Amino acid sequence: MDYLPIFLRLDQQPVLLVGGGQVALRKAQLLLRAGARLRVVALEVCQELRTLLGPSHPIEQRAFRPEDLEQVLLVVAATDDAALNAAIHRQATARQLPVNVVDQPALCTFIFPSIVDRSPLVVAVSSGGSSPVLARLLRARLETLIPAGYGRLAQLLGRYRQAVKARFGGSALRMRFWEDVLNGPVAELVLSGQQQRAEAVLQEQLASAPAGAASGEVYLVGAGPGDPDLLTFRALRLMQQADVVLFDRLVTPEILLLVRQDAERIHVGKQRSNHTMPQEEISRLLVALARQGKRVLRLKGGDPFIFGRGGEEIAELAAAGIPFQIVPGITAASGCAAYAGIPLTHRDHAQSVRFVTGHLRDDSCDLDWPQLVRPGQTLVFYMGLVSLRQICRELVAHGASPTLPIALVQQGTMPQQKVYTGVLGSFADDMAERAVSPPTLIIVGEVVRLHDSLRWRD
Repeated sequence: MDYLPIFLRLDQQPVLLVGGGQVALRKAQLLLRAGARLRVVALEVCQELRTLLGPSHPIEQRAFRPEDLEQVLLVVAATDDAALNAAIHRQATARQLPVNVVDQPALCTFIFPSIVDRSPLVVAVSSGGSSPVLARLLRARLETLIPAGYGRLAQLLGRYRQAVKARFGGSALRMRFWEDVLNGPVAELVLSGQQQRAEAVLQEQLASAPAGAASGEVYLVGAGPGDPDLLTFRALRLMQQADVVLFDRLVTPEILLLVRQDAERIHVGKQRSNHTMPQEEISRLLVALARQGKRVLRLKGGDPFIFGRGGEEIAELAAAGIPFQIVPGITAASGCAAYAGIPLTHRDHAQSVRFVTGHLRDDSCDLDWPQLVRPGQTLVFYMGLVSLRQICRELVAHGASPTLPIALVQQGTMPQQKVYTGVLGSFADDMAERAVSPPTLIIVGEVVRLHDSLRWRD
């Protein structure tokens, strides 16, 4: 982040605005909405700004002086004098005062975001000064997604904060209660204008809610192949309400950023012959955390039920009587093939597709090779990078043509995705000359020929 987003309380706080034109007018309107005690210094002041400020906020029609910076909380420079703006920035930062020079990000220690105002609920969007137009467009979209009733809802919940705090001893219990309220009829009643009914339902929920320890649950969620845009809505919702998350090495940092910020994070990633935490211990940890009353997110790259060992984990949960939910994810075969422009099935090239693991439980690659060389099918090898040479050799030895197309997709669906193509007979040697590292996916079949014409991300 180039800027830390914060919300600053300006109610009755002194703020200096240097400038008196239309740009200064817009900043003054925003500062006054936040309750600032505004003082304007400018050689010329437009009539609209004079009318806005009225008698309550002084206007000093003169040149800026360094002593104007005394006893103010922050400074806004909105003049068309570049030298003056630079001087204000220099002198304000010397006094460690937050300063904003309008439309000059290099001279700003804070910036004004685009705002969706549903007071007391406020949503701010910023591009860090890179593209104010983009920020305004995003704000316009949010305006349509956040009804005005959310302000009333925030006010209602605020009135009951102390009552909820008195009823529930721990923060986790309070959070559970509020999530139930917001996902239930109270929010819908407020948004539909039925404020009194909403408050009555909220009071009923507060009176009937158990004040004791909550029961735990496990969410087994597929995170997809890497691109956070491929997450399902349900996955995102559960990621935002989990108390603790256990994630593997295939879950990208971009996806982890979408997990609730205060959730505990535990890395349980596994690589070939290098397990951060053995599978049996992961399963036991899921049970233990759920028994503590926590909502546990088990976040797996791809889909939990396709070479993700999700079945082993839910078997342990079922045996222990722990409630769980399963959210499928886009598996790597589907995601990587689509982003590489390689259809897994095609009327003219492949009428079936087989997903195969590139190494077995004993780390071997002893597969049913005769079945894998049948015509009219596409093969997708997960975790096959280490066994690439053996895969190519065995397929050819069991009847596949040395000229059969093969592709390797590295970091599929991500901006740094790379796709290497070739033929079975020489592909292992070709890849030996390249610095290829996991995660990778290997696709074998006639459909690979379509990559050159169908690739859409290059």
